[in-house]
Amino acid sequence: VQHYYYIAPIPQQFAALYARLPDLDARQHLLENLLGEEMPDTPEKRHPDLLINFAEACGLTRDDVVNADLRDEILPTTRAMRAWIWELSTIRHLAESAAGIMVALEGQLPTLYPAYVKAMRKMGFSEEDMEFFHVHIEGDEEHAHIGLELTDRYATTEALQERAIAAVRASASLRWSMLDGIQAALVVPKAA
Repeated sequence: VQHYYYIAPIPQQFAALYARLPDLDARQHLLENLLGEEMPDTPEKRHPDLLINFAEACGLTRDDVVNADLRDEILPTTRAMRAWIWELSTIRHLAESAAGIMVALEGQLPTLYPAYVKAMRKMGFSEEDMEFFHVHIEGDEEHAHIGLELTDRYATTEALQERAIAAVRASASLRWSMLDGIQAALVVPKAA
């Protein structure tokens, strides 16, 4: 539920970032990434929908996932993560955007998700159930590489390089906080 809330607007966030990119090749790379998220030829494979499929394999309903925000079930740490991506996509310098989104966040997935998949296999999830994780293991390594190229292109001064590094740190820290928030919500009982 939390992860869906965080990733559901990624296509819109990428579209906002796309509109800001001055270079044709950078826009083409981000457009490929955006199309990979939206899957116009196979809409049932949209990444947010693949995550809903996983949630359903966990016993949740589509409504449980999609409308969690309406039931005030979204954690503050998850809201902070989503807001950070909007900030990177829309107002931060492009060096920060590329570093914070493509290098830090997409770049973490090929190393994080294999451990998730290994654990989920032990729990009995099928490969189809885990498709969301598989597509990110396979695709996000290239996105991180492109993110490094774009960061290098746009971080043209020492000050911009420092801002890009700070964006990577902030993205990693916010992901950690989001995961900590999820763990705390699951492990620590709510006060009456």
